[in-house]
Amino acid sequence: MTLGRDPRSPAGPLARLRAAAESRERAGLRRRLRPRTGDHDGLIDLASNDYLGLSRDPRLIEGAAAAAREYGTGSTGSRLVTGTTALHAELDRRLAAFTGSAAGLVFSSGFLANLGAVTALAGSGDLVVSDQVNHASIVDACRLSRARVAIVPHRDVAAVERALAERDEEHALVVTDAVFSVDGDLAPLAELHRVVRAHGALLMIDEAHALGVVGDGGRGAAHAAGLAGEPDVVLTLTLSKSLGAQGGAVLGAPEVADALVDTGRSMIFDTGLNPPALGAALAALDVLEAEPGLPALARDRARRMSGIAAGLGLETTEDPAAAVVPVVLGEPEAAVRAAEICAEHGARVGCFRPPSVPKGRACLRLTARATVGEADLTTLREALSAVVRSTGRSLHT
Repeated sequence: MTLGRDPRSPAGPLARLRAAAESRERAGLRRRLRPRTGDHDGLIDLASNDYLGLSRDPRLIEGAAAAAREYGTGSTGSRLVTGTTALHAELDRRLAAFTGSAAGLVFSSGFLANLGAVTALAGSGDLVVSDQVNHASIVDACRLSRARVAIVPHRDVAAVERALAERDEEHALVVTDAVFSVDGDLAPLAELHRVVRAHGALLMIDEAHALGVVGDGGRGAAHAAGLAGEPDVVLTLTLSKSLGAQGGAVLGAPEVADALVDTGRSMIFDTGLNPPALGAALAALDVLEAEPGLPALARDRARRMSGIAAGLGLETTEDPAAAVVPVVLGEPEAAVRAAEICAEHGARVGCFRPPSVPKGRACLRLTARATVGEADLTTLREALSAVVRSTGRSLHT
């Protein structure tokens, strides 16, 4: 028996964790896992990132099953040892070709793709310029890079240009989401690329919420901005949203892929993506190429969802750039209660609170799917109407 202080005593090492949890509870910031049971709870899905509705598509399921039958359920090792299969190499090529990039490299998650890219492209003695509302994976990657990090105001190209012009460092990397994950707005990519090139830097664009939704056939925001294949542009993306699978990728010049293979810690020291996810992602690309109208359907549903919220007087995005539609409610308690009301009326919606959003900007996050139908939109209207009734007024009156 180990002697000493009880870890759960009032002075033990777990006491501060309990105190912090209690503080979050009082502030309405506790988070809880809520397991789903398939699609059998009767709620329409307006919360997930399954923007094209492909995660349960029979073609993707068969793609995953076929890959499992041939290669097994796990990749068995890191990509540099035994974890690169023929499917990895095929997906590397297919993603690069689809987005117009020269080379690609698949990671086991989008988070690790961002970590790998930023830390391989910037280090001690370099500068990273990052939008203040970039995704947490980019924020963490900037911290781990050991570069000097300049946080610039949201979508502020002039601030990016000043940071690049005033730097003492020889090398610089500018990092931005393509579509920002909560407000759903689009980065000014063409303008950012202009200043990046003028100042001899690299531009990294996270296409997580743009791939499959934005641009011709869903080829992404960089492609739509005319930046496909530019040697000073690096793309990262996830396979877990529009492609209905799991994993991530970094796309860019061959030199970028080589640097990641040689130095990318989240590539070298992580087990490769599992074969079923690869099979599903490859099948999703087949679907996108066969049905290039799916991205436009997702964008149309987002516009209609935004119109429903705006029509009820709720604060939302007037013209969504992709599939994300925020409904701002202010305080965390209001957003939590609104999500509960939506569920009571048949709609599962996202609920975002600080630190995921700034203080006072807690919101519902609605996400459109290409497969959302008229009945689903009617359910959403009824749910949001109930939210407005619960406040006694719309937020704009």
